[in-house]
Amino acid sequence: MSVEQITQKVIDILRGYVKDTTLLEKATPETHILKDLKVNSARLVDIIIKCEDVFGTSIDDDEADRIATIGDAVLLIQQKAA
Repeated sequence: MSVEQITQKVIDILRGYVKDTTLLEKATPETHILKDLKVNSARLVDIIIKCEDVFGTSIDDDEADRIATIGDAVLLIQQKAA
């Protein structure tokens, strides 16, 4: 799966947890999930669980702690898929 495909799937997942979905229209790999998209930490846990389901992978707590931006999530998923 390409970086673009993973990124689009992550953004699609985020769409269900972001209150203002227009923020996703300008999302980049540097977009901070908590600060820029106004997602709270409890929802971030839900997003990580959804990513595990969608991408068929497991993300441990240490890995989850390193996810701050969309790019962080994409990179981790890409590494897990390799």
